[in-house]
Amino acid sequence: MLLKKCYTNKYTSMPSTVIRGFNYSEDKKVLTVTFTTDRTYKYKDVPEKIYNQFSRATSKGRYFNFNIRDKYEYEEID
Repeated sequence: MLLKKCYTNKYTSMPSTVIRGFNYSEDKKVLTVTFTTDRTYKYKDVPEKIYNQFSRATSKGRYFNFNIRDKYEYEEID
């Protein structure tokens, strides 16, 4: 049986003034981001490379603004 990786990175106290937490589904290529405003969005067709860079970025908000926001289709979820 082949197991698929599902990355999850939920931070209880992420060092970001904008992003509270995020997770990534490798098989669906969906990046889910929760902001400090408690709004959560799913970004579709996000390459694993972008997720990896995002997870290692010193400034999550800055990386998000320059590399994810307005670059991938998204939807707000409840």
